[in-house]
Amino acid sequence: MKRRNLTHFLHVAMLTALVLFSASSLSLAQKPALIAGTAKVNITPENPRCPVHDSLYARSLVLEADNVRIAFISLDLCVYNNKSIRDELMIRYGLTELYWSLSHTHSAVNPTEEYLLKQLDEVMRRAMDERFEARVSAGHRKFFPIAFNRLIVRDNGRAQESWEADDHYLYINRDCLVHGPIDPSVGVLKFEDMTGNPRALIMNFAAHPDVVWNNFEVSADYVGYATKYTEEAYDGKVNCLFIQGGAGNQAPLYKDGGRQSPDDPRPADYALIDRMGKLLSIETVKLADSLYPDVRNEGSIQVKVDSLHCTGRYDRNIRNNIYFSTIVLNKRIAIATCPGEPFIEFQLDWKKRMEGEAVPFLFGYTWNGGRWPNYLPDIRSACLGGFGADNGMPDIIEIGAPERIFDKILENYYRLTLPLMIQETTP
Repeated sequence: MKRRNLTHFLHVAMLTALVLFSASSLSLAQKPALIAGTAKVNITPENPRCPVHDSLYARSLVLEADNVRIAFISLDLCVYNNKSIRDELMIRYGLTELYWSLSHTHSAVNPTEEYLLKQLDEVMRRAMDERFEARVSAGHRKFFPIAFNRLIVRDNGRAQESWEADDHYLYINRDCLVHGPIDPSVGVLKFEDMTGNPRALIMNFAAHPDVVWNNFEVSADYVGYATKYTEEAYDGKVNCLFIQGGAGNQAPLYKDGGRQSPDDPRPADYALIDRMGKLLSIETVKLADSLYPDVRNEGSIQVKVDSLHCTGRYDRNIRNNIYFSTIVLNKRIAIATCPGEPFIEFQLDWKKRMEGEAVPFLFGYTWNGGRWPNYLPDIRSACLGGFGADNGMPDIIEIGAPERIFDKILENYYRLTLPLMIQETTP
């Protein structure tokens, strides 16, 4: 009798465990997924006005979850903000948002609008066709500086550009002194399939791609080398999107003064470009290989787009309408996007503000509508002066507007992530 009861008890226990296991497995299988797609196409102009040293590329990354579909297209171009092409691609591919992320290479030549639309449509179509269920991981890696702050405070208390020499400082920082502030780190977002194979990387780093200042040849500068070496490290099975950080006042430590004209017989120093690109790639691959996804996180995308109206610093009749976004991936990766050239101070501050909250990234030079504001200096830099801080652009933005942008980005992060929406109050 006791034996029969024991057997019955064991059968019931096993059935209960099986039911619970099945329910748990079903629950895991029904977790919302993050879907990703990526592709790469050549966007070098068909008939450029100067020789081509290395090709320019567009790389796409489509992400979708929670009925939200966004896309980033990294472009080896200096500046680009074509609204008609963006709107057309958004409609074609059912996008919630589409972001152009410019590498800002100073050696690019923009293709014709017709050719670029054809290539961007191709890079989006292929990314959509090759979507996969993805796991994402993210982090930063600090390493020895390969960039410096090009606005150097002089003995008179004012900042001057690194290309203005004096008794202390050589032209374009020939001594390779690491003036600050800088952010000596690279950020990586890694997207892998469910078997653990990396498929796409975002390389987030802050420095102007102008190793060769005046090039007179088409080149993606150090960005082209860094992405090429990184993709080769994964046998060409990974697309590496380079997205600039707060590079508005950041110059490459490896710097060539440049040629004086297209007829200058002195060749551009591509060894410097190659060196900087290779060093950045080495650190990127080291970081990417060390990242592992948190399998507990469900796939989710939260996006809040906002805008700020402000005037010019000197011309109050200028009306800027600047778009920016807060993006949260899987409830633990926080991305701030803004157009123009933000100074490094905002990247450092964004990281500090996100300590203990999320893994933070600043995607500068990233446009999804509105006006391109050129430089975005912090208040201190704007008062110290120098190119991009208080001169260099006739429509330079009013002091304090960039701070208001990043304050709003932070507010929107909490609006997206707090359990209860912050309620607006009216006086």
